[in-house]
Amino acid sequence: MLSKYKFHIALHLIIFMWGFTGILGKLIQLPPISIVWYRILISFFSLLIGLKLLNLPMKIASRKLFWATLGVGVIVALHWLTFYKSISLSTASLGILCLSTVTLHVTWLEPLLFKKNFSWLEFFMGLLVVVGIYIVSDDFSGKEHLALLYGLWSALCAALFSIFNAQLVKKIPASAMTLHEMGIGFFALTLVLFLQDKVNASLFQMTWSDGLWLLFLGVMCTSLAFLITIEVVKKLGVFTVSLSINLEPVYTILLAVFILNEHTLLSYKFYIGAFVIIGVLITNAIIKKYLTRIQKNID
Repeated sequence: MLSKYKFHIALHLIIFMWGFTGILGKLIQLPPISIVWYRILISFFSLLIGLKLLNLPMKIASRKLFWATLGVGVIVALHWLTFYKSISLSTASLGILCLSTVTLHVTWLEPLLFKKNFSWLEFFMGLLVVVGIYIVSDDFSGKEHLALLYGLWSALCAALFSIFNAQLVKKIPASAMTLHEMGIGFFALTLVLFLQDKVNASLFQMTWSDGLWLLFLGVMCTSLAFLITIEVVKKLGVFTVSLSINLEPVYTILLAVFILNEHTLLSYKFYIGAFVIIGVLITNAIIKKYLTRIQKNID
């Protein structure tokens, strides 16, 4: 019986690990830029090993696509940096909830960047997400508002690299694309640290627990998750995976309650807003599946 559902189980284990990345932003006692620097460093080398063992493509033949991929890699690094900055200023629950607004950004970015048809349905759903964010932030103080801004900026970056990657993956292997994005992300962050005069002994000072959590973040939550997701998408399809990923905020909030006791820091308004946002995301995905099925029947 388990073999029948093994890809579904694998998918939810991956989403659970992604949900745990926000928790790690609180468990790892390092500055956000250090966390992201180590995450990319570890994921790059572990991904390099994994792709070599699995004999998956690692090269990008086109110079134009090579530079485009490097540009997206910088956006990925900026997304993670602002995500962990948001968490450091507030809670893991807030950081992951802000990330839920990616759908809203995609709604206006895709027509703007690639001249796709504007979806009023997605725009309306995006407005409902904004309502949820308003409810969440109703009783925030100055520090939480700053965390919210970082979180929303992180969501914008996530929307951008998702849109660009969706175009790039049509022309280059996903394995090569991700490897190069990790490589340029590491280079970009190293340059920033160097310009800030932070490439010194203090960058390598950490506790054993921080080191183990960073290994888990880089290997399990990033490289291994990516490699497994490739196979899961092949078996279950893009829609099933996309719909299930909407559960990531649920996993993070539940983990934050049990591990970080964040329920003592958050008001009931936060959970009402969270319920609105997550409900909208799942409803939007179900409606889109229904409309896609109707369109296929018409065709």
